[in-house]
Amino acid sequence: MKDKKTFGACLAGGFLRLLGRLPLGWHRWWGRVLGDFVRGTLHYRNDVVMVNLARSFPEKKYAELKSISKRFYRHFATTLTEMIWFGACRGEKGRRRLHESHIVEITNPEELNRLYAGAPQLMMLQAHTGNWELIGGIRNYSYGTELSIMPEDFAVTYMELSSPTWNQVMAENRTAPVADQGFDGYVETHEVLRFALGKKGRKFGYSFITDQSPYTDMKHPVVEFMHQPTQMMTGATALASKLGMAVVYLRYECREEGGYRMTFVPISDNARGEDPVKLMERYYALLQEDLEKQPWNYLWTHKRWKK
Repeated sequence: MKDKKTFGACLAGGFLRLLGRLPLGWHRWWGRVLGDFVRGTLHYRNDVVMVNLARSFPEKKYAELKSISKRFYRHFATTLTEMIWFGACRGEKGRRRLHESHIVEITNPEELNRLYAGAPQLMMLQAHTGNWELIGGIRNYSYGTELSIMPEDFAVTYMELSSPTWNQVMAENRTAPVADQGFDGYVETHEVLRFALGKKGRKFGYSFITDQSPYTDMKHPVVEFMHQPTQMMTGATALASKLGMAVVYLRYECREEGGYRMTFVPISDNARGEDPVKLMERYYALLQEDLEKQPWNYLWTHKRWKK
């Protein structure tokens, strides 16, 4: 993130920031149009989406699965266009714009504050639900009780892309609201352990998206998730168990009128010595509950279940 920016990153980043200044309503409209185009014209991973949906919801008929697929593509494309809008929310003016938009609303900020106060550190487990690209603005989504976690005491993990240019563009975009607030917690997944050990003994919070397929071919624990045997990554919960972190699941729902609701569901007030697999099983049970309520609200283009 601190590497010298490439010319391509400067060019792409500047264009996206310019585009991001357009109203949020425009980005949402364009997202719906783009979603229909990606699904109906480009046929981007249509087969992957339908197979994932059919296996995850075996009780649903084909027509219903097609309807879910259509809504998913609109949701997926809107997360991308909203992300562009988010990238223009920089500095104090940008944070005010983000807050006033109500793009995300936290329903129970006091619960996160309780968990954060009661344990040495906090582990927030996310999934590819809601708009996962907006987590960097989390302190702007509370409309009552302010979150006690400060930008300099929070880390967001990511998976490195193959393109250095897009790595830089995405890093700037994802951290736009906190770039001027002492934030230095944009951490690549392979560097998390070293980073966390460096923060040991300090009050700190972490956000992990941990529903992906494991990154290695090693044998991993398996959970029954969405009616399918699913390999789990346990790195985040193993770290929480080792360092005695509170563990919380981030429920990230879509609102019918547009935008999202965040709700913090506690998994453990202090996970020291707890089984990382058991913690992840609870995470997947909560995620399945959410997908059964909002089946379009997930990254179904992801090849999650590899045969």
